[in-house]
Amino acid sequence: MIRVELAPEPASFDMKVRKKGFKWLDKNGLDLDQPVPEKTKLKSCWRDCLEELWGSYNGVCAYLGVYFEFETGGATVEHFVAKSTSKARLAYEWSNYRLASSRVNSRKNKFDDVLDPCEIEDGWFWLEIVSGRIYPAEGLPEGIEAQVEQTIKRLKLDSKGAREMRAGHVNWWLLGEVTVLFLQRQSPFVWKELQRQNLL
Repeated sequence: MIRVELAPEPASFDMKVRKKGFKWLDKNGLDLDQPVPEKTKLKSCWRDCLEELWGSYNGVCAYLGVYFEFETGGATVEHFVAKSTSKARLAYEWSNYRLASSRVNSRKNKFDDVLDPCEIEDGWFWLEIVSGRIYPAEGLPEGIEAQVEQTIKRLKLDSKGAREMRAGHVNWWLLGEVTVLFLQRQSPFVWKELQRQNLL
C-alpha cells in the first residue's frame, strides 16, 4: 500500500449519489446520523459514481497499488467505514469511498482493522523485490507495525498471487521491458519501492 490522496468530489456526485441516497434513507425512516439497522439493504446509489471514482484515482486500487482497466468489471466502491457499522450518511459520502478491486473489497468487508490508504504514510509497507513479499517497514512504532501486519493479513496482500504480480512488475523494469513512466502508472507501489531502494 501507498498513501492515497483523497480526490476532490466530482461535481455530479451530490445529485447522482448523495441526494438520492439521503432521500431513500428519509423515505425509509432511517436517521442519517445513526447506524443502519442490521440486515437493512441500502439503495446502492454509490454505483452511479463508480466510473468517476475509477477515473479520479487513475484506475489504481487503493490497497494493492496497481492499475486495472475499468472494462474488466473488477472496479468497486469500497466504503472505508463499513455501511453496516457507521452513520447511515457515510454510505453516500464521497470522502468514505476508496477505489478497490472486487477481490480486495470482499476481503475488507465490514472489518475495521485495516489501515486507511488516505491516512497511512508512504514507506510503511516495504517490498522484497525478488520474491514480491510485502512486509512492515523497519523502525515503525510498535502500534503502527501491528496495524500494517494486520492490514496485510486481512486483505491477503502477501498472498502467492500478489507476490507473483509484484515480482513480475519488478522484472518488467529490471529486464528493460517498460519505462519508468509506465511502471509509475501501472504499479505505483512497486515504482515507489524501487525508488526507495535506489533501483530507479
